[in-house]
Amino acid sequence: MASRRTPESKPSPKPAAKSAAVEPASAKPAPAKRAAAPRAKRSADAPLRPAVTPDMRRGMIAESAYLRAERRGFAPGHEDEDWLAAEAEVDKLLSADARAPQ
Repeated sequence: MASRRTPESKPSPKPAAKSAAVEPASAKPAPAKRAAAPRAKRSADAPLRPAVTPDMRRGMIAESAYLRAERRGFAPGHEDEDWLAAEAEVDKLLSADARAPQ
């Protein structure tokens, strides 16, 4: 649907586009880009494995220790044994995963 303009109506002026080359003197310079950290080289067919953070490792140990305590009926006095055994188990699993062919 077309609209008619009357001779009295004036077209609204379009705002001028800012030129990237012309900036006011008070403008701050753009922050310098940080260099990307070097990435470890891997073969093209190797799957990506997420890194296990210390918090993730601790959570795995805590869960394993809880399951050990549950299996023995939460009898008191064995908390340290459960934790140390769970820690050894998790560390063994994580080191085996790191040695696995990629």
